[in-house]
Amino acid sequence: MEVKEWTYEELPEFTEEVEGAHVISTTGDEIGVTYIPNVVYAEIDDIKLHLQILQPFTRNQPEMVSPCVVFVQGSAWMPQDVYAQLPRVSRLAERGYVTAVVEYRHSGIAAFPAQIMDTRNAVRFLRANAEQYHIDPDRIVVSGDSSGGHTAMFAGMIHDDTENNLYPGVSADVKGIVNFYGSTSVMAEDSNPVQVLHCQPDSPEGMVMGHVDLRNNLELKRRLSVECNITEDTVIPPVIILHGTKDRVVNCEGSVILYRQLKECGKDVQLYLIKGADHGGAEFWTTETLDIVDRFIRSCI
Repeated sequence: MEVKEWTYEELPEFTEEVEGAHVISTTGDEIGVTYIPNVVYAEIDDIKLHLQILQPFTRNQPEMVSPCVVFVQGSAWMPQDVYAQLPRVSRLAERGYVTAVVEYRHSGIAAFPAQIMDTRNAVRFLRANAEQYHIDPDRIVVSGDSSGGHTAMFAGMIHDDTENNLYPGVSADVKGIVNFYGSTSVMAEDSNPVQVLHCQPDSPEGMVMGHVDLRNNLELKRRLSVECNITEDTVIPPVIILHGTKDRVVNCEGSVILYRQLKECGKDVQLYLIKGADHGGAEFWTTETLDIVDRFIRSCI
């Protein structure tokens, strides 16, 4: 064979029969994933916020244009480990979605709703840079787990944040919301079953609201609770909620309350209860569960 700069199409394929060798057929449409780490999408008060971006590709389409899942890593609104879920969310990228994990300003440096504003600016950044990251800007959904699920819900239903828009003229609207066991309500005493300091200033919910005592502050508790901010007039894309029935950190009942409120207000919502699952875990990333999430996203976009 001549040694030169062969193109893939020009290179002759090896076709010799080799005794004892096995040949595996391929189509060229098998999806691989490229990881682009620590992409700065915003700088606020000298704080740089990053995205971890996972891009799907195939042999036939090395720069395939794909829908996008913007995923908010949960952290009880505290500093995030944005790498923790990368092995799992990469399975969404393997389904053909550009998947971007969002870093938000945590409760130690910024109070609610900063986390929602950051997520919406992450959506805008990805839409504004869609060509660079091979994203279809018209097919973006937002997702998250735990406090990230809470953030994703609000990010998909807030539309009056123009003063916080770092990318004027670029929409932050999304086609759907995937909420993994989101900490969406603080109204009930047992909303966080293992949180002894429920709604106190040093609790996660107290810290994210500005290190205040929420126990006797119904107004702030309602402001933080997603279901209290949904009415028939709320503009919200389709929602899917997944929650474990033995979640010790975020009471499954909170997702049921949210689901019922969305249904009562005539919104498009699905609820999947993962039997026996605790707060996260492999049960949420099985082939069966991913099939459900995949079908939901494709129905939205």
